[in-house]
Amino acid sequence: MEIISIIIAVVIGLALGFGIAKFLEKSNVSNLIKNAKKEASSILKDAKADAEAIKKDKILQAKEKFLELKAEHEQVILSRDKKMAEAEKRTRDKESQVSNELAKNKKLNTEFDEKIADYNNRIEFLEKKQQEIDKLHRSQVEQLEVISGLSAEDAKAQLVESLKAEAKTSAMSFIQNAMEEAKMTAQQEAKKVIINTIQRVGTEEAVENCVSVFNIESDDVKGRIIGREGRNIRALEAATGVEIIVDDTPEAIILSCFDPVRREIARLSLHKLVTDGRIHPARIEEVVSKTKKQIDEEIIEVGKRTVIDLGIHGLHPELIKVVGRMKYRSSYGQNLLQHSREVANLCGIMAAEMGLNVKLAKRAGLLHDIGKVPETESELPHAILGMQWAEKYGEKDEVCNAIGAHHDEVEMKYLISPIIQVCDAISGARPGARRQVLDSYIQRLKDLEDIAFGFTGVKNAYAIQAGRELRVIVESEKVNDEMASNLSFEISQKIQTEMTYPGQVKVTVIRETRAVNIAK
Repeated sequence: MEIISIIIAVVIGLALGFGIAKFLEKSNVSNLIKNAKKEASSILKDAKADAEAIKKDKILQAKEKFLELKAEHEQVILSRDKKMAEAEKRTRDKESQVSNELAKNKKLNTEFDEKIADYNNRIEFLEKKQQEIDKLHRSQVEQLEVISGLSAEDAKAQLVESLKAEAKTSAMSFIQNAMEEAKMTAQQEAKKVIINTIQRVGTEEAVENCVSVFNIESDDVKGRIIGREGRNIRALEAATGVEIIVDDTPEAIILSCFDPVRREIARLSLHKLVTDGRIHPARIEEVVSKTKKQIDEEIIEVGKRTVIDLGIHGLHPELIKVVGRMKYRSSYGQNLLQHSREVANLCGIMAAEMGLNVKLAKRAGLLHDIGKVPETESELPHAILGMQWAEKYGEKDEVCNAIGAHHDEVEMKYLISPIIQVCDAISGARPGARRQVLDSYIQRLKDLEDIAFGFTGVKNAYAIQAGRELRVIVESEKVNDEMASNLSFEISQKIQTEMTYPGQVKVTVIRETRAVNIAK
């Protein structure tokens, strides 16, 4: 009996436990459903309240802050979408959990099915609310478009244009800063490049052909040559067109110019001034003028000596003067008079070997490059120009044809013509005879000066500092101060347009007014 009583008590206890478990399970499910319902209701209520508040606020400020409101509103919508998605996910998770529990516990009553249906209704309700919120959002955007007078696409376009303008402004600011920084470092970098270049390619030919050294007894003379505030040296440079370099070199002054005639005039003028002791601008101009006449006489003397040495007779005085000017000219770095004498001797030897007229061959050899030393610039090839001069001053047809044909500008008609061509090539082709770079450099300096002479009112023009500066002296009667400034700009623009040169060229226009009277 006791065993039966125990069994009955156990069964009753199990039944009560099972009942209590079922009751607690139902209570938990009911609480979960109530909590989910309250949470969903609270979310919907909050969403609706926030949407109404945002709507009113956005309408009041639409015209001024359309783009900002749109971005903020979209952010709020995204936040709500996220919250609703999270709520929906939690609801579905609960639904899945309930379904699993129903599958495990087949004895659950139909109340669970009703709860599931209720959850489905809740989900549909949430979806409808989402659709209503989307509709409300679209309505608000349309109202904002009506109030602001802009469509969403127009607003985007305006935003893009605004960003473009801002980006352009930033880019211009960056470019300006970069240019300013480049200007600060450009001079230093340019010096480095120039120094490295000079160290790598500097040769003695340029010094020998473009620089003369004027020796002085003591360094005290340098101060007198420079003069008060540099007026003496400026007057000397203006009168001769030679750059005068006074540096720390003991007992020496350097004269730099591509034209040997100018250098010689400057050297002789300095010698006379230092010897005489009177150094001032008026005296400088007087001495330079006399020295130029002296050089002209020396040119004629050199021409006469050359003709006598070669045994050439009956040469026109103007041609003798042209031969003398060859002393101060170079052909590809080779002295032109030396080259012409060498060609004349070669032609004489070759003509003697071939049984031709030796004197005529020497004559043609000496005159073959006279077209390279014109007093005024000409666009004709030097061979054609030399042939025209020879014809003008009564040279024979053989000589004229040889001069014009030595570079094949005209047809060779006489046996002497190919001899001149061959001997010219022999003289110029020997090792170390010529320097193409120096000749093109000198031609560039001449072109610089010719550009300046092409303008009205220019009295003198000198290319100095190795072609980095063009100094132009104008007539004060024809050019005033304002015209001088314009002239400097126009010359610089023409140089930039018509010439090819390394680095930059500084154009300096000098206008000087003088009043001169004589006391008798």
